[in-house]
Amino acid sequence: MRTLLLVLRDQLSRDAAVFEALDPARDAVAMTEADVHRTRYSDHKQQLALGWAAMRHFRDDLRERGWTVHYQPMSADPGADDAPDYLRRQIEAHAPERVCVTEPGRYDLLRAIETVCDEAGVPLEVHADDHFLATHRTFEQWAEGRKELTLEYFYREQRRAYDVLVTDDGDPVGGAWNFDDDNQESFGADGPGMIPEGPSFERDGVTEDVLALVRTACADAPGALDDFRWPVTPAQAEAALDDFIAHRLPTFGTYQDAMWTGRPFLYHSRLSAAFNLKLLDPLDAVERAAQAYHDGHAPLNAVEGFVRQILGWREFVRGVYWLHAPEYTDRNALDATEDLPDFYWTGDTDMRCLSECIGQVREHGYAHHIPRLMVMGLFGLLYGIDPQQMNDWHEAMYIDAWEWVSSPNMIGMALYADGGVVGTKPYTASGKYINRMSNYCSHCRYDPDAATGEDACPFTSLYWNFLDRHQERLSSNRRMNFQLANVRRKSDEDLQAIAERVETVRAMTEAGTI
Repeated sequence: MRTLLLVLRDQLSRDAAVFEALDPARDAVAMTEADVHRTRYSDHKQQLALGWAAMRHFRDDLRERGWTVHYQPMSADPGADDAPDYLRRQIEAHAPERVCVTEPGRYDLLRAIETVCDEAGVPLEVHADDHFLATHRTFEQWAEGRKELTLEYFYREQRRAYDVLVTDDGDPVGGAWNFDDDNQESFGADGPGMIPEGPSFERDGVTEDVLALVRTACADAPGALDDFRWPVTPAQAEAALDDFIAHRLPTFGTYQDAMWTGRPFLYHSRLSAAFNLKLLDPLDAVERAAQAYHDGHAPLNAVEGFVRQILGWREFVRGVYWLHAPEYTDRNALDATEDLPDFYWTGDTDMRCLSECIGQVREHGYAHHIPRLMVMGLFGLLYGIDPQQMNDWHEAMYIDAWEWVSSPNMIGMALYADGGVVGTKPYTASGKYINRMSNYCSHCRYDPDAATGEDACPFTSLYWNFLDRHQERLSSNRRMNFQLANVRRKSDEDLQAIAERVETVRAMTEAGTI
């Protein structure tokens, strides 16, 4: 064997650049299903099923193309607890002249692979992940010398670099770079009405075998597996993209922040897992969405919102992760130390918004960005949950979560634990925001307008208490001026009553009666 190529669970691109210099006649591929996330919690059943089903289809595709694939299924060796150990045994068994790998999505995994090869005396070639649209060097050059890493400015350069929704002069189509103000509508009292649900995919024998394996061997893993609807091959991912552009993209922008009881998907694409497993090409998706605008099929605010999530946000958070790795995941700028409440696993709480959103995650391994940020993440911020526990929960429970994307979104954006690297301010809000963007509060025993009293919404009580506790820390942030001015208008008596209500909320949370 000349080269042993290690392929990880999130590197399933059939067109990865690493294959270009390899020869099926002389080189071989190694894959192991033991490559799970390294957090304190077990992965969601749907995340395990999706990853393993996609890996097995990729394995079979490679073998049909003439590749030798050394493949370890989860059931083959329970003692194989991670990819580096598997790589070590493969090197011992096959004595390759070199090892190749596409850069992993975890800093510690990359270092562990380097250590294995160094100890074995085998050269290692680490290839850049060409699935992303901004290289590390590109992001580092953009970030150099900036006091703040603001997504908007990075996003504009990405749009120009890839000629997406820009004029010949480099200006934004429609006269603005960002149509976010048009993308914050909530549903009326009648709700969202009928929305195309998106495709379901026929399960072949490979997928059915994986689902059976997860049900039996991973019965103790969190989450449910009854409703598995994720694409596991590039063809299925393309079908999911086609369906989104045809049926939901035109209205996606307007209602992308809205939430509704019993409707986890609404107009969202649910393509992030396919992107992160490399089943779907992000630039192709961006260009097809832009074409939908040029063809008159979808309005600019919808298309721009979708493009910003992929060409802007996805690339931005990856850049932040690698720019600040490895210490980024350990940050705790607000000194938050509370343990993760049990209801994050069970959904068992009278707070209807949290019960509903956590229920979506338990059932599907999914909730869109507003439940993540402004419900589940917001409670963690206001309550002061330890950011590492919160991030480990997020990485374990979400179908699309990998360390490079989870950490900046949870530690940075949701919890402000990075001190303002990702978000220029803490994204704080009271229960009034949730009431405005959903119908959750109409089904809840708590009053989103009240900060004190037995019926006071825990979000609202915690919101005012958070601002009061962190006044000094946040006073230099001009984007917090309005909120801090409001809390300063409250009397000492009001703030004391709110603090007492918060103590009750904490006691109820710890007792499981919230």
